[in-house]
Amino acid sequence: MAKGSTTPWSYILIRLLFKFVLKIFYGTIVVENADIIPKTGQPCIVCANHPNSLTDALLLVTSMPSKTRNMLRLTAKSTQFGHRTFTSWLIESAGTVPIKRRKDYNDSEVDNSQAMDKLMDAIELGDAVCLFPEGASRYHPTIAPLKTGVARIVSDVLSRNRDDPNFSVSILTCSITYMHRQHFRSDVLVTFNPPMTLTPKDNPELLAPVQYDEIRALTARMQQQISSRTIDSPSWEFVRSAKMATRMYAPLGTLMSLGEYVRITRTFVEAFKASDDTQKSKRIVEDQSIDFTKEDIELNQLRRDLKYYQDRLVHWGIKDDRIARPLSLGTITMRMVIRLTWFICLFTISLPGLVLWTPVFITTFIAVRNFKRTGPVWDTFDEIAQYKLVYGLFSGLSVWAACILLTLPSAAFTTFLVPAMMWMTLRWTEDAISAFRAFMALARLLCVGKKTLNEIRVTRRDLHSRLMNLAVGTLGLPDDPEKFFVERGGKQKGRVRSTWDSGAKYFSVRRRRKRDWNETLRLYDQVDYPEDDG
Repeated sequence: MAKGSTTPWSYILIRLLFKFVLKIFYGTIVVENADIIPKTGQPCIVCANHPNSLTDALLLVTSMPSKTRNMLRLTAKSTQFGHRTFTSWLIESAGTVPIKRRKDYNDSEVDNSQAMDKLMDAIELGDAVCLFPEGASRYHPTIAPLKTGVARIVSDVLSRNRDDPNFSVSILTCSITYMHRQHFRSDVLVTFNPPMTLTPKDNPELLAPVQYDEIRALTARMQQQISSRTIDSPSWEFVRSAKMATRMYAPLGTLMSLGEYVRITRTFVEAFKASDDTQKSKRIVEDQSIDFTKEDIELNQLRRDLKYYQDRLVHWGIKDDRIARPLSLGTITMRMVIRLTWFICLFTISLPGLVLWTPVFITTFIAVRNFKRTGPVWDTFDEIAQYKLVYGLFSGLSVWAACILLTLPSAAFTTFLVPAMMWMTLRWTEDAISAFRAFMALARLLCVGKKTLNEIRVTRRDLHSRLMNLAVGTLGLPDDPEKFFVERGGKQKGRVRSTWDSGAKYFSVRRRRKRDWNETLRLYDQVDYPEDDG
């Protein structure tokens, strides 16, 4: 069996560096099924959806255990090579293979034969090669139709080794799901899907000369695998309504993993997609046999009612949890005092560390603001996280170096104290903002009149009844999610009720206590998305 390429020192450095940076930028990174990754020496092509530019590749590099796979050979658009920038050095020093895209050359023909030969050579050596078959990163909730390049590479490499009875190549698909991809301290789910292992003996249909239908069939299998473990939606409106449905079905405090949250949200998205009148109207033109059923009409109305309900909550600045579980005036007042006191305490002890974080926040804010001006949302938002990571890394290292230089007599002490202080400040600031957000939500409850609250509660009761009928009766979800997920006993990081319930220590370096997977480092709840455009 092949042994795979030797890992370059620069790749090891990049993996360690960005594993640290990603853990700071994202609040929770959950990796599922890492145990099924083919080991070093087994030819493998890793394919994933591509919603977040260079960040996707860095996530895959850091999510694959180094003991299982020593390195992941990356590909990137050729326009990112040959520049005097950190990003260019980063991708070149990691052994990345440049791919020419027609869109970067005025839609003219491009020659990637040398790149394909390099990739096939690496595969035959037993390396793992990373490809994003969508062809380009895109800020859209839909996974684009996959290009056939991966299937054609598999066909070519199998054909080149048709006389080797022991040769095999695996396609390992991966589904990446960002809760809010460009927001600081949001959450990410990386799910590896069962690998498809192909051999010249078992898959003669892929040997040259190969029928194009076979290439398309293999590509379709890849698309189905990737789509089945993430949220693949035709619009942001569907995502927003599906997340609202998930919050109502599994209310705040339900002990569920991020993977379970994503799969339930996906279930609702798929139900909304299946009944979407807009999409069906388009298909009716081609097939007159498609009819709107009573269930379709009810599902479409439920989706619109969920959107209207969410809009009302956003307008008043309150959470669904406060509608589902009403509080008395005395309880609201007491909790407001507790939340405000907790915020003041945490913010006070965070102030020294926030002085160190301020240059990082300012540098990143200016860089991202300038970058956003270079194009529309659909063309720039997929690279915002990348810019935040790179500029945050440089400014953070500059702050660290400056502190060491300013305290040279005690530099050995400062070297470790500054990162520790910045890390704990981040934790304290997160909890401080969470406490202030809860305080403001409770304060807004007092501003909403009883009549309005009662109207919203009546709306919610009706929505919840219809939603549970859909979830349990039609979609086959558990009828008591809070009990079901507790008994299931997931051990992954995530939503908890309290320190005692979760067993998580307050100063744990592995995770911070989270109550909602939509939580980010914001003074408001992150529930909205950009307008659908492009």
